[in-house]
Amino acid sequence: MRFLLLALGLISGSLVVSCDSATSVKTQEQRIYMERVVFGIEKELQQLSEEIQALAKFNEFLLEKQDSLRPLQDPERYKLNGYYSSNSMDSVDGKSSVILLNTSPNPAQAKKDILLTNGLDSAFARLYAKYDLIEQVYSNSKWQLSRVYPPYDVVNIVDPTIDVTQFNFYYEADQEHNPSRGPVWIPEPYVDPAGRGWILSLVHPVYFQGELHSVLGIDLTVNDVIQGFLEEEKGNYIIVNKKGDIVAGKATAIEALSMPPLRNHVYLETISSDNFRISDYNLFNSKSREVRKMGQTFLMAKDHHFKFEEESFLSDAVCKSFSAIEWYLIRINDNY
Repeated sequence: MRFLLLALGLISGSLVVSCDSATSVKTQEQRIYMERVVFGIEKELQQLSEEIQALAKFNEFLLEKQDSLRPLQDPERYKLNGYYSSNSMDSVDGKSSVILLNTSPNPAQAKKDILLTNGLDSAFARLYAKYDLIEQVYSNSKWQLSRVYPPYDVVNIVDPTIDVTQFNFYYEADQEHNPSRGPVWIPEPYVDPAGRGWILSLVHPVYFQGELHSVLGIDLTVNDVIQGFLEEEKGNYIIVNKKGDIVAGKATAIEALSMPPLRNHVYLETISSDNFRISDYNLFNSKSREVRKMGQTFLMAKDHHFKFEEESFLSDAVCKSFSAIEWYLIRINDNY
């Protein structure tokens, strides 16, 4: 009997090793597959990084060559009506919305800068037309001067008493936060109040005579960047940011993690609704203790595999981090 028990023990141990080995191989295969997905998304982001670097060089050229370019400037292109340009919101004429905030420390210099940077209009329009995922292209200067393309309803949206240098789309590019002076992805996407879903911002500083003159920015909808990738992939995927907020994902994956029901089973429609709350779709606020534990494993412990023990319909989850931005691609595997 003792030998029989020993033999059964050896067989059982072999089965455990075999199962663990099979799980390890499956996990590794999924990680390799996920690397391809992440690479595809980051390739899109890298193209935009290169575009904004070229845009920054052009902006610096306009500033450095302002004396020789002065004869080409059109003083009649923009007329300010108080703090904003009075041109139409129609982008057909290639104009931007120009805003000179009441907080400007030097309005006279800011008005000169309008002339100096009018050349940005055509560059903004070209970039906007080239990429469907771009929502707007803009510039904010230390003189509290903003240029935004395509033009929009400034009067009903902008508070003329704000200080743009106090917002992350400006200070994340300054010398303290960005000593390399290159492109910067704003760490936290935000939910657009106009119903476009998650918005991601890319910014780049513009220096003149050794000082930070302005910051260029590109806003894009996260849905347009990544949703196409996820929908084409087999398996249940979500993408979360470093705080555990679900930035994008398949309905099956989101609902499997014990999150609130989705509107029409579409995440984009859910986050576009009036009653959407970011906190409801955060891993650490899931009703499932194990999902919260999974969030700790991936986002805090930086592990790449988590096995569910208590959720009978879930098997395990695999994680792959992004390198360009603090996002995590997670695959949820069920038992079916």
